[in-house]
Amino acid sequence: SKFVNDKWMIKNGFLNDVQEHKPWWWNFKVQKLNLSAPLILLPEVSCQKAIEILQEKGYDQAPVVAESGLILGMVTLSNTLSSVLAGNVEFSDPVMKVTYDQFSKIGLEDSLGKLSCILENDHFAIVVHEQMQFSGNGSSFMKQMVFGVVTAMDLLTFVSRNDKK
Repeated sequence: SKFVNDKWMIKNGFLNDVQEHKPWWWNFKVQKLNLSAPLILLPEVSCQKAIEILQEKGYDQAPVVAESGLILGMVTLSNTLSSVLAGNVEFSDPVMKVTYDQFSKIGLEDSLGKLSCILENDHFAIVVHEQMQFSGNGSSFMKQMVFGVVTAMDLLTFVSRNDKK
């Protein structure tokens, strides 16, 4: 059952940390990673244009974000290519047809330990930053902004470059 799985509990924010012998980097914050600004696609971008953009810019994946700022999911180059080649989507179809809507989010203030738990099951996590926005009538709301996409390779690079042992 998930509620007795410590890694699931950490990943979903129910436990801070229960690992007794933590690596030196465990409590560092996600903001310590040297993440580059993400490439973001709008949902109406065609599959063909998404493939071209990802290849041209050298990205494997990109978040799909509505103009309102709502994070809709993640599109990967391999899934887009395989879906087009299999005939499941057309080059002209919007990228939303191949967007994964199941993804993990992590904040800049979260620990690398929490990120490590997420990356044990997921290929990536979307790094978000919460920002307060105000409307014309003075009401406020929190909006999540995509800060980056983090993979196990990003974590491994950080650990290997800064290894304290």
